[in-house]
Amino acid sequence: MQGIHLRFYTYENRKHGSALMYEWLLEFAKARGIHGGSAFRAIAGFGRHGRLHEQHFFELAGDVPVLVEFIAGEAEAEALIAALHAQDVHLFYARLPAQFGQIGAGQT
Repeated sequence: MQGIHLRFYTYENRKHGSALMYEWLLEFAKARGIHGGSAFRAIAGFGRHGRLHEQHFFELAGDVPVLVEFIAGEAEAEALIAALHAQDVHLFYARLPAQFGQIGAGQT
């Protein structure tokens, strides 16, 4: 199948309202029919301002980058991006073409 790979970049401690942005984004996408998503915490990274964010042992919830990604059909991806624009959230994202499928019967 053909679709879209959406990648959203945020920081671990960034919030939208009272929820952590990556958790809010996963729930927001789920509520709009996206069938799966994942959040990945980075070891280190930097954004447009060039400031390096790194994970340190003594930090429990720091400002390291978090990647939230979804694989979806074209219509679902467009609807999610439009819904996020309507929420006035500030997120950097990448939209890439994706080929996806499922191996084996009965997989969930």
